[in-house]
Amino acid sequence: MAAYLIVHPRDQRRDDVLIEDPALTLRFEAGWAILADSDGICLAIPSGQGASIQRVDEPQDPDQEPAPQKE
Repeated sequence: MAAYLIVHPRDQRRDDVLIEDPALTLRFEAGWAILADSDGICLAIPSGQGASIQRVDEPQDPDQEPAPQKE
């Protein structure tokens, strides 16, 4: 399951946020980062705010073979 970590610049004194919802999709539109699900927009962050969004994936099962790499 993918999750998104939203990190705000330190000078804004805001808490970082981890959003874990498999139904969310991330898109970029007209200077906004938009997290939405089938019901609509859940969170929109303006690009001028300076926040960064990082996708965080669950660790893979160590018993599971990784997918072969293309060369």
